[in-house]
Amino acid sequence: MRLVRVPSKRTAAALLLTLAAIPVAACGSNGSTTGGDQSAPTAASFPAAGGRTIPKLMSDYPVDQNLVVAPSGSSFAVGRNRFGFGLFNVDHTQVGDADVALYAAPASGGPAQGPFPARVESLATEAKYTAQTTANDPDAAKQVYVTDIDFDKPGEWRFVALVRGSDGKLSSATLAGPVIVRQHDSIPEVGDKAPVIHTPTVDDVANVSQIDTRVPPDTMHQVDFADVVGKKPVVLLFATPALCQSRVCGPVVDVAEQVHEERPDDAAFIHMEIYNDNDPSKGLRPQVNAYHLRTEPWLFVIGKDGTISTRIEGAFSVDELNAALDKVS
Repeated sequence: MRLVRVPSKRTAAALLLTLAAIPVAACGSNGSTTGGDQSAPTAASFPAAGGRTIPKLMSDYPVDQNLVVAPSGSSFAVGRNRFGFGLFNVDHTQVGDADVALYAAPASGGPAQGPFPARVESLATEAKYTAQTTANDPDAAKQVYVTDIDFDKPGEWRFVALVRGSDGKLSSATLAGPVIVRQHDSIPEVGDKAPVIHTPTVDDVANVSQIDTRVPPDTMHQVDFADVVGKKPVVLLFATPALCQSRVCGPVVDVAEQVHEERPDDAAFIHMEIYNDNDPSKGLRPQVNAYHLRTEPWLFVIGKDGTISTRIEGAFSVDELNAALDKVS
């Protein structure tokens, strides 16, 4: 998901961040799902941390060497964070419907916090909103596990997931790569005023493909962010469907396109591409730098007063976007 690398040179870490394609049911109208989402199990259905460390939990619930947990984001700050992740077999196929809970502790040591049970959010849309860009990408994301974690101090954190198998037994799985929590994030946060940027519109270009790598282009290039922020709610999505390393951008632009058509009067919807001239070798667009983004995609839902109400790094569902929009409309 790092923007500083050319997408064609995908690393093993980037591959793990791919939420591999798993068949799921499409979303119904107004974002109501028909089977793609899965509620989080109760915390009581998992063992309490009980003062145990991460190594102790891994000892009590032996590691399943076939499982890998991959975070779908990399920007975390002290306080409450939405934490998305994928659960994979080592052959990169996704485990899409398991009961999973995370446990977390500072790398410096000490007892683990948790359990943090995860729900499953489907990234599916109705068929008419699924772009060719998404449909033709066998690695396009289809779902993501999501939980909420309160980090009480900055620094490196370590995690273990407890996964309930079909036999009801629990095994553990470790996270791919470190999680770094910062005291403050340079990326605009919930409660901040959204930085005012000019976003290109269809009136600024000869062909919309100059500002949209989606095939076909979406309809979220009608207004300039600077003209609407502070006047009405705004859904601002930074994503590059054709060039995304994480394979998440195509699906989330499809998600936003569906919600845009279903709720066109509730907010201004703006899709902002990532690279100058849609060419990674030419660097990041100035709007991306203005928000200090180094991964993709990013969603900001902004209230009528210009204050950020929701921010999400990585994958999100129709239901999540609808819930974010409900808060500001």
